[in-house]
Amino acid sequence: MNDAILSLNITNAPLIVTMSALSIALVLYLLIRRPTTRWVLTAALALVGGALAGALTILITVNVLDLFGTRLSPVVDVWIILTFTGVAVAIANLWLSSWWRKLIAVIGIVVIGLTGTLGVNAAFGLNKTVAAFFGVTNEKPLDIGSNTNSPTADPNIDPNAPLYSTWKAPADMPATGSLGTVSIPNTESGFLARTPLAYVPPAGLVDNKPKLPVIIQLNGQPGSPGLDDPKVILDKLAAEHNGLGPIVVNPDQLGDDSKDPLCLDTSMGNVETYIMKDVVPWVKSHFAVSDNPKDWTILGFSNGGMCASYFGAKYPQVFGNFVDLSGDEYQGVDDRSTLSRVFQGDQAAYEAVWPTTIMSKTTYPDSVGVFTVGESDTEATAGVKKNYDAAVAAGIMASFTVIPGGGHDNVALDGGLSTAYDVLFPRWGLIAPTT
Repeated sequence: MNDAILSLNITNAPLIVTMSALSIALVLYLLIRRPTTRWVLTAALALVGGALAGALTILITVNVLDLFGTRLSPVVDVWIILTFTGVAVAIANLWLSSWWRKLIAVIGIVVIGLTGTLGVNAAFGLNKTVAAFFGVTNEKPLDIGSNTNSPTADPNIDPNAPLYSTWKAPADMPATGSLGTVSIPNTESGFLARTPLAYVPPAGLVDNKPKLPVIIQLNGQPGSPGLDDPKVILDKLAAEHNGLGPIVVNPDQLGDDSKDPLCLDTSMGNVETYIMKDVVPWVKSHFAVSDNPKDWTILGFSNGGMCASYFGAKYPQVFGNFVDLSGDEYQGVDDRSTLSRVFQGDQAAYEAVWPTTIMSKTTYPDSVGVFTVGESDTEATAGVKKNYDAAVAAGIMASFTVIPGGGHDNVALDGGLSTAYDVLFPRWGLIAPTT
């Protein structure tokens, strides 16, 4: 698929408004026919039946099957119901009509369905481009073989002093960071991950670079590696703080959207080994990064948020910080078959991998946990709060933040990222502490 198409923003207002106007025009055209009794009844049945079909779909997918792991926002509900209603009107025109009306009805089904899909996607706001929507990337490979991305840091920078007091940005430093794909061998795990991404801030793109902190970022399910939103926020912060920021590596902990390997080593894939023995060593050998656990963070949204709590709880000697953005409470929380399918019915073995269990049995001399959740995300709130409470009880320096206006969506993601950066930048020594 052409790069221009893959890069197309599918959440911007002009596109949604244009598609909505076209869909409305098609529905009105298909409704306006000679008002015979048969057609009036048919149109009424299509309108009512379509709306009911949309409402029933929401009821089954959300309340019965819990396919999304969260309640849908009223905006999403409206998009779904209107889409089903419009499609039903188009379908009603496929019978007892002229060939050209049938043709317009078929076009209407496609256009209305596409408009509804775009509307729902825009309401969530997580897939901003065509590439993101289809779970692919059109980013170019990140050049990590050049001198500007060598793993060697400037030996003249005092590693014991905070960078905000020692780092001087060179005149030739780029204005923004670099984002691209990377290749991480799965030598230890054999896990078949999709292409990872990495972001390097401006300070990491110069010859005499400092050792920078690291974020390992994990996506939600469904979802695929994507760092567009972090790049926007981090580029802004870098512009305010001499080009400083973290190296962000976004590996794929799913393999594909249809499965959830639980961030464990299971028959679905050795994800835990992939992260800890493939990804972490690769980052250390390919970038100029600090080895101090306080400079290493694992961060994730939704499914990735649960993974972040798990890895942060289990490996404090590697990740001194973990960030749980709207995360699940524990592995497989939305899939009742997890206990029997993965743990052969062993409840104790299952609970042993829950973040709350691990935190209750582990000592944390210097760990920070950041927990955030969208204001209207009623499904995720309780689980995030439980993990936060467990972190506090375990002696972790933890914070819990509700993101105003957020659901299980991009508002919650971006708000959570900004909240996390506010906590982490002073801890990393990239900016002076406020207290």
